[in-house]
Amino acid sequence: MEKDQAVEVSRIHKVDGDSKLKAFVDISLCGIVVKGLRIVSGKNGLFLGMPRHQGKDGKWYDTVYPLTPETKQELQQLVLAAYQE
Repeated sequence: MEKDQAVEVSRIHKVDGDSKLKAFVDISLCGIVVKGLRIVSGKNGLFLGMPRHQGKDGKWYDTVYPLTPETKQELQQLVLAAYQE
């Protein structure tokens, strides 16, 4: 990511137990805090889930999402590295 779009992990709240949900993460981006990212254990290892809300139809919808696959990959690498420290 470019320097003017520096992303920092501002908080990691690890979840105890045997759940697939491993942690909730907040990040800061250009002076804005994005809350509710999730680290989840999937069949191919850990991955980053975006914040989401449940619609009136009962389905879940992402409220924040990266515009490109490259941005998603970079964000996931940054957050998982902070989680594993």
